[in-house]
Amino acid sequence: MRTGVRVALLAAWLLALAGLGWLVVQRLQASSDLRSFMPAPTTPDQRLLMEQVGEGPGSRLLLVALGGKPEATLAGLSRGLVARLSADPRYTQVVNGSFDLGTLDTRLLPYRYLLSPTLDRQPLDEAYLADQLQQRLDDLSSPAASLLEGLLPRDPTLETLALARRWAPPRAPRVREGVWFSPQGEALLLVQTRAAGFDPEAQRQAIAGIEQAFRALPGSAGATLVLSGPGYFSVVASAQTRTQADWIGRISTVGFVLLLLLAYRSVASLLLAALPVASGALAGIAALTLVYPQVHGITLAFGFTLLGVAQEYPIRVLSHRRAGEDAVRSVRDLWPLLLTAIASACIAYLAFYASGVNGLQQLAVFTITGLLAAGFSTRYLLPHLLPAHARDVAGMPWLVRARRFVDRLPRPRWIAPLVAVLAAVLLAIAPGRFWQNDLAALTPLPADLLQRDARLRAALGAPDVRYLLVIEAPTAQGVLERSERLEPQVDALVARGAADAIELPSRYLPSAATQRERQRRLPDRATLERALAQASAGLPFRPDLFAPFVADVEAARTLRPLTPQAFAASPLGQRLAAMLVRREGHWLGLGTVSGLRDVAALRALAQGSGGAVRLLDLKQASESLVAAYRTRILQALAGAALLLVLTISLSLRSLRRAWHVLAPMTLATFLVLAVERVAGVEISLFHLVALILAGGLGLHYALFFERDTGDPAEQRRTLHATLVCVLSALLVFGMLAWASIPVLRAIGLTVSLGVAFHFCLSILMAPHARDGHVVQE
Repeated sequence: MRTGVRVALLAAWLLALAGLGWLVVQRLQASSDLRSFMPAPTTPDQRLLMEQVGEGPGSRLLLVALGGKPEATLAGLSRGLVARLSADPRYTQVVNGSFDLGTLDTRLLPYRYLLSPTLDRQPLDEAYLADQLQQRLDDLSSPAASLLEGLLPRDPTLETLALARRWAPPRAPRVREGVWFSPQGEALLLVQTRAAGFDPEAQRQAIAGIEQAFRALPGSAGATLVLSGPGYFSVVASAQTRTQADWIGRISTVGFVLLLLLAYRSVASLLLAALPVASGALAGIAALTLVYPQVHGITLAFGFTLLGVAQEYPIRVLSHRRAGEDAVRSVRDLWPLLLTAIASACIAYLAFYASGVNGLQQLAVFTITGLLAAGFSTRYLLPHLLPAHARDVAGMPWLVRARRFVDRLPRPRWIAPLVAVLAAVLLAIAPGRFWQNDLAALTPLPADLLQRDARLRAALGAPDVRYLLVIEAPTAQGVLERSERLEPQVDALVARGAADAIELPSRYLPSAATQRERQRRLPDRATLERALAQASAGLPFRPDLFAPFVADVEAARTLRPLTPQAFAASPLGQRLAAMLVRREGHWLGLGTVSGLRDVAALRALAQGSGGAVRLLDLKQASESLVAAYRTRILQALAGAALLLVLTISLSLRSLRRAWHVLAPMTLATFLVLAVERVAGVEISLFHLVALILAGGLGLHYALFFERDTGDPAEQRRTLHATLVCVLSALLVFGMLAWASIPVLRAIGLTVSLGVAFHFCLSILMAPHARDGHVVQE
């Protein structure tokens, strides 16, 4: 091809890539909600699990500790942080143990007599009022006088404070300087984020907001801010993964470039060979932006990893060029096998789409589109741009010696059954569980972070996130009524030490029936004024001081019962909304458990409810969800395997030739599983993804080693291309195998072992060496 035409083609290709890049920039909307990579739940418990993991109060709770300063200073910083965060829409609730009357909704204050259980055991009569007024006199001479001055005329019985205590965390920390403090002298806060706990990016922004608000406080210099909680852990794990992936990517990229320069000794060929891979990546992302409104970050990360198969296409073209032969002709001879390899890899990745999981379906669209774009651009564009003259690698002395060594290797017929038996034995004797069902185990955190979290949870009395008491009823009022009936049994369990605390929805909002009953117990205006006058006789209170109190009680007598919808406007509305949810035509009440010691007692409570209450073990539900997820993927892989057998057999037009391609790939896959299991590795979703990637790479090796042209030089070119592919894969994934992040390590170790086993078995099971087709020079 003439130079001018070559330049025009290159310019057009680069322009097309620029157009794809512009489309990606304009349309790409990234998502970080990890639930995109979880399957659709099929049982009520699994559906509730997915909601609680992402939206539940436990998952959205951040634990905050302030230290490094005197208690008085820390208390001021705590109040300042509450004031700043309460005004920030990223947070639905900020609690530090302090009580500020100004934060209450004055329209809801009359409801305090309907929400508090005081009237259930004590009438609002003269004796009770006299006792309360005498206590207020004592309080006014105490340090709490400043708080009471604004509250006393409207609430002489301090029912508002009684509700505040009732709504405080069940195991609230000790209050000093008006705020919570830990035994270590740290000021403590609980912050509930609006963002889902399963959204690392939103959690990162919420954490950044807390840090910025803290640093902006006067006197914060020198003080320390410590955070913990599920959202914080997700941010830490995400940052660690990104950091390690970045430096591994940089080092492996440099190594890959040096490897190609050493293999082909041509900067121009190296740069041109990058175009098909770039085309595949941009085409894959562009396809995602056209099909899906949001693209998950994990899809892109895994997609680029799986797209590593595409780098082999230009490598095959560069290695198989003969001296003096046009690149177009070289590619034309290779195209049938390359097309088979491309189609086979696409079939394997099609299993992700058949899984029915949104994240994996995105992964399938990305990788399949990318492989097709990379493959066809390698076939129809790259050859026209490569230099007219290229060095034939077949003449390199070291490659001649390497090929002779390979040809002298023994190839016994019993190698396949031997490897199969060896893999079976290793799998049979492997220790521990075969499958890893705990996704949390894949992102372990440093021990100091876990210890910090345990310490802060113990100090704050934060609820456990594993167990929930689930109360079911046709209506929200039905849930609240059942919750009220459950309260005595729950209190008995706590009293005997089965748990430190169990928090039910009715703790925040009594049922409408209970509110109406409490209304009936309120005295009318005349009765209350008479009782109040008699109770305050001889006390130094103005006669009209408590007029707001009388007005509130009179208003409470005629109020409509407070509903969950109306209660949502209160400071505790978000808390109740998380505990009282509507699902599929009925309502659920979610009771949280803190410090559970006797699971059996809680199960017995649920079993004795006649089905109205059940104990949900979120860990057990998550494991069943992961197992169902894995089963679906394995079923999809089984279907893909059948399609792969048909594709290879039809392409090679021989079951015998198909055997020599598929057998090494299959045996190597099971051998990787066996080795990892003997090493004590439990197989997770990430191992399955890595096995599919390794299988795609190994299929290339077997396809080209099975191809026997009877030409020793061509066999050396095949060996050269395969060695470059193997070394590049080991360079990238071998580094991942040394990562400290379990996900990266799982992928790196699995692919590295797979590449090595696939390469060795593809050579040992290649038919031409055994059948005597090798031509000696």
